Amino acid sequence: MRLRLRPVDSSFYDLFTELARHLVEGADLLAEMLSEDADHASVAERMREAEHKADEATHAIVRRVNSSFVTPFDREDIYALGSGLDDIMDAMDEVVDQILVYEVKVLPAELSDQVAVLQRCAELTASAMPRLKAMHSLDEYWIEINRLENQGDKNHRRTLAKLFSGDFKAMEVLKLKDIVESLEEAVDGFERVANIVEQIAVKES
Repeated sequence: MRLRLRPVDSSFYDLFTELARHLVEGADLLAEMLSEDADHASVAERMREAEHKADEATHAIVRRVNSSFVTPFDREDIYALGSGLDDIMDAMDEVVDQILVYEVKVLPAELSDQVAVLQRCAELTASAMPRLKAMHSLDEYWIEINRLENQGDKNHRRTLAKLFSGDFKAMEVLKLKDIVESLEEAVDGFERVANIVEQIAVKES
């Protein structure tokens, strides 16, 4: 077993955990946005607040890297992980903003399946971040995220097929396609984060 020569700075793990928890909040807000009786303006405002908190956590990670002489793992991996988590939050915020700005009244039921995938990915990611400290049982995390991303791809294709089935007017198709693609970007973002975690684990093993 390889000895860990670098000191353990738990603040990095705390910040990654905090950032990932904001993703859980964001995914839950997305689910609320899709509900029939959702107050879109209220959800959008709360999503903006969550996105702002995620930005603050990301900036705190960057500041911590820049002020630390020794980091718990490679600096470029810390930057990549923080940026990857923040990108997911941005994608979810974009979905909520698109629904609000486009004034979408009817959303395909298939979108709920994709948001459910996002919620599960967010929960798994939030639970994985504290385990970075010991690099324990992380393989289960990235394997499950990969499976969920595959499910997200299937949901994506099924939703696009629904959009182009003739049930929606052309303008609605354009609006909804933007939303569908932003949801897909968020799901893909979780897989990118899982891949970064796997790379870190391999380097540290």
